[in-house]
Amino acid sequence: MSIYGQTKGTELEKVVKNIMQAEANGTMMYYALARMAKEQGYDDLVDIFIEAANQEAVHAGFYATLNGKYPQDFWGLVRTLQKAETNGEGQVRAIADQVRAAGFNEAADEMEVFARQEGHHGVMMAEILARYPQENQPVKARKVYVCPVCGFEYEGDINAEGDDYVCPLCGQPKNAFQEKA
Repeated sequence: MSIYGQTKGTELEKVVKNIMQAEANGTMMYYALARMAKEQGYDDLVDIFIEAANQEAVHAGFYATLNGKYPQDFWGLVRTLQKAETNGEGQVRAIADQVRAAGFNEAADEMEVFARQEGHHGVMMAEILARYPQENQPVKARKVYVCPVCGFEYEGDINAEGDDYVCPLCGQPKNAFQEKA
């Protein structure tokens, strides 16, 4: 039995959303602590913080599923991620260039590694899609709306979503989406 969306539209939705966000924030915090521990010479603590971060990420994913945060169309979401991650490589590179121009070369170098990783995520999603070609055929939607920041494609009528709808990948508000021609 799937837990997908069990709390969506119930009195628990807001509580679960808050827990989900707290867990996502915890993921960032523990990874930041791991980074700071490494930079400050506490190498023996790095793996402890990484373990905590990984567990927080699993928790956030659980609550996101429970609340139905992401579209239930599994293959549609994988297709969307493939495009977004592939595009993300160029976007992160462009930001890395700005960071480098501001004089933060070490940070820019690391962001270039992150850019390659984003591109690799796109390759991984493409490989998954190629592995299951019969499963992942897109359903022709009446309308498609595109997030201008990350490229997430919302299939269907975005206006049917509540005013608090945001892009599930980058958090842009519903009114930022543009209808695809």
